[in-house]
Amino acid sequence: MKTKTIRLTLAVSFLTGTACFAANPQMVSLILDDAKSNLSPGMGKSTTVIYTQKSDKIQVAVDGVDKNGKPAHGVWVGKWDGKAYKAKGNLPWDSAAYRVVNDYSNKITTMKNGKVAWTGTITVSKDGKSRTVTIQGSDTSGKKFTSKAVYDKA
Repeated sequence: MKTKTIRLTLAVSFLTGTACFAANPQMVSLILDDAKSNLSPGMGKSTTVIYTQKSDKIQVAVDGVDKNGKPAHGVWVGKWDGKAYKAKGNLPWDSAAYRVVNDYSNKITTMKNGKVAWTGTITVSKDGKSRTVTIQGSDTSGKKFTSKAVYDKA
């Protein structure tokens, strides 16, 4: 009897945990919707973004083009605890700090060589089918910019 109860408890716990993880609206693959986006000229663009859970951390893989139209790729692995974690690749930033606002929103700050590149908000739609990233910052020449990128779930 004890063995059946333990097995049942473990099975229910596993299924509940799996269902919660699968329902996380943040863990998705995304494709840029150019028509709905309002990107700042000369910034380049991230055309695909993939969020995955890696143990107790989050991995964000970004692919796109830089401001000169050359391929850009980067991978960030860290926690959404507001602390900066390094990114690898050839993105215009080398570290990022994510902070959870709620189940559907995060704040993000990116840095290059320890200096803030841009800040923004990432918001997932309630149906989980799209994500909007609004950012503001200054380019390398000090010119201020704002940008809005809309992504659809892949």
